[in-house]
Amino acid sequence: MESYRNALVTGASSGLGRGLASALARRGIHVVAAARRKPELDSLVAEIQRGGGSAEVLVLDCAQADEAHDTIRALDERLQLDLVVANAGWGHTTPARKIDWSTVKKILDLNVQGAAATLCGALPGMVARNRGHLVGVASLAGFRGLPKTAAYSASKSALIAFLASLRVDLHGTGVAVTSICPGYVKTDLTKDRPYKLPFLMELDDAIEAMVRGIERREAVCAFPLPLYSAVRALPFLPDPVYDFLASRSKLRG
Repeated sequence: MESYRNALVTGASSGLGRGLASALARRGIHVVAAARRKPELDSLVAEIQRGGGSAEVLVLDCAQADEAHDTIRALDERLQLDLVVANAGWGHTTPARKIDWSTVKKILDLNVQGAAATLCGALPGMVARNRGHLVGVASLAGFRGLPKTAAYSASKSALIAFLASLRVDLHGTGVAVTSICPGYVKTDLTKDRPYKLPFLMELDDAIEAMVRGIERREAVCAFPLPLYSAVRALPFLPDPVYDFLASRSKLRG
């Protein structure tokens, strides 16, 4: 990753974000690790520095979209970011028969507005320099509404579409756009599930796939392949068929 000097990773206090921040730092990139929880960020940065890498802490709540946008805009003016990974996100079940608006709002505020604000904060500088890479961490859940995850599926679908439009607009420039769509990964978001998750990946394997997708500047980096292949077929199923199958899925919990 010789072309990347400075990178921002949001949601870096745990899970995919923390793992990706560490992986980028090991490749000689100065990483700005952003999240709400400062103790966890301090621990990550200390770990990176002990390993000979370079990193700094940015305490940031991406759910506060306007503030996040302005903070990242200022950060880009200081560092000239080469890589921005909008990874901060949250998921929870939102079953239609017991819908809770506060949960729906929390998911949409962070996963949609927060991610868009992160990307928009860095984009003007990248366009002006004609160099950079925008990455959004979406999900395979964004390809069709899954049972009991209306808000989460919708939020990731919105991010996938947002990134696709940016990619089209930036075609032919020096700014790349990548949508990362993981399946189920062993993190805090997937533990303690009352049912077995299909093709559950180890965190290190998921990080390796993400880094590979970023290095190749792939338009869409989706994994694991068996689950991605199955999910990509879902939009082509007639609604009655999909509704029948999804309503009987074990993923309904």
